[in-house]
Amino acid sequence: MVLQLFTKSRMWRKSELKDRYDVVIIGGGVHGLATAYYLAKLDKGLDIAVLDKSYLGAGGSARSTAIIRANYLTVEGIPFFRESLKLYEDLSQDMNFNIMFNQMGRLDLGHTESALFTLRQRAEFNQLLGVDSRMIGPDEIKRLIPVMDMRVGKTFPVMGALYHPPAGVVRHDAVVWAYARGADREGVELHPFTEVTGITMDHGRVTGVETTKGKISAGIVMSATAGWTSTITKMVGLNVPITTYPLQACVTEPIKPFMHTTISSANLHVYVYQTDRGEMVIGGPVNHYPSYSFKSTLHILEELAAHVLDLFPQLRGVRLMRQWAGLCDMTPDYAPIIGKVDGIENFILNCGWGTWGFKAGPISGKCTAELIHYGKPPKLIESFGLDRFSNGKLVNERASAPSAALH
Repeated sequence: MVLQLFTKSRMWRKSELKDRYDVVIIGGGVHGLATAYYLAKLDKGLDIAVLDKSYLGAGGSARSTAIIRANYLTVEGIPFFRESLKLYEDLSQDMNFNIMFNQMGRLDLGHTESALFTLRQRAEFNQLLGVDSRMIGPDEIKRLIPVMDMRVGKTFPVMGALYHPPAGVVRHDAVVWAYARGADREGVELHPFTEVTGITMDHGRVTGVETTKGKISAGIVMSATAGWTSTITKMVGLNVPITTYPLQACVTEPIKPFMHTTISSANLHVYVYQTDRGEMVIGGPVNHYPSYSFKSTLHILEELAAHVLDLFPQLRGVRLMRQWAGLCDMTPDYAPIIGKVDGIENFILNCGWGTWGFKAGPISGKCTAELIHYGKPPKLIESFGLDRFSNGKLVNERASAPSAALH
């Protein structure tokens, strides 16, 4: 099978907006497009539209550092991300489109006894639930990344790491293009630059959406809008336990390849990897304050630079090329919200992804499509319903991504 990244023909059709669809999906990022694709494959008779206020993938999908992994902590999160990683492994072949998935592996560094304790927990849970993940010591870490400063005799020495060989990185826009093209070929209509300005309701039942291009009636409306979730849910009178924080990252000029795995440090609040082109991609925690701002800030850039130099001081003379920010919709337990909403018929949520939404895209879309098609959530997402915040059954996935969490 020939894998294609570019094609001479249009990637997807340009359609006229109709006044009714069976399913309207708000948000044309990886979650919305994956849901549309898998739903159209499940039921070829459905009339499905994906709406986005900008170009497809312009939100969190375009601003992701696109690290793919499954080494989470909870019994709810590990199987979910394990299945997403499996889908990513086969996605290029399944979609006949090269998503440039490089399974370079991942190291979560431990600098203290308490950090090592948590990493050992994750390793044991991962192994019990079928995820390739194990603890390694300083000698093996040094063999994997010879140039890294092990910080012997310094604050936060590298004492060990959780090694996750199947993890990797992917070209984020290629994943968006693959799902968009796939959805289009399954009959889904894609409508970029079509902003939803309101949601129509009748006695607690969602009946459609209002857009900048007119009103649309719909059998089901799904929100997959990442950082703008609370804005959409207010249209149906729903307050969700979500706070939106900007997350910033930066990339350096290309340099000679020297690192062949992704690295994350909770204590130093940084993660880093090197692209195939030689650039260093550097990220850290979300901003210290909630905001809808996409602006990059100097103090975050200074923090990221200082933290990465703790591990790689030889990068001090490397120039930064660009810095960017995206929006993260953070829930109190750092786990997503996927499912129906009690008291509001025909309304589906797919949100609360925080800092790890892109790695969940394939399985999130597949499970949400099954929820819409069969009317009940598949087992993988049963624990991610909105009702967990009222019944006290929280997931607590914060410990699996501390370098990107609030500190």
